[in-house]
Amino acid sequence: MDTIEQNKSTVTAFIDALFSKGDLGAVDEYLAEDFVNHDPPFGGGADREGMRRAGALFRAACPDWHSDQDLVIGEGDLVVEHFTASGTHRGELFGVAPSGRPLSLPGINIFRVRDGRIVERWGRLDELGLLRQLGLAQE
Repeated sequence: MDTIEQNKSTVTAFIDALFSKGDLGAVDEYLAEDFVNHDPPFGGGADREGMRRAGALFRAACPDWHSDQDLVIGEGDLVVEHFTASGTHRGELFGVAPSGRPLSLPGINIFRVRDGRIVERWGRLDELGLLRQLGLAQE
């Protein structure tokens, strides 16, 4: 397997472990110590702990939360992922009581991988769409 395919495999395994399986230890396994999240979702921290909190937040609110990778592209040390994450709203999320309704969060992430570990992330998530689903924002 070449380096680009290895990088894609690393990103896919990380997303699957953290967001689909709820394995918070994936942060320690796949993210480098000096990991920087340039676009932390929902105001989270820009470091590894911010990613761990994001995983825990969605797993607590939606125990069946999972991420479907629609497209994964690699070029050099970068991996681009287009995804749709979803789950059933069974726990409080951003102060909103559980509704039992499905929630979805599409987005795009760009990861930089070095020596088999993720060192940077840039992303654009449809945060407004999720807030609308929760009734926290208007159409």
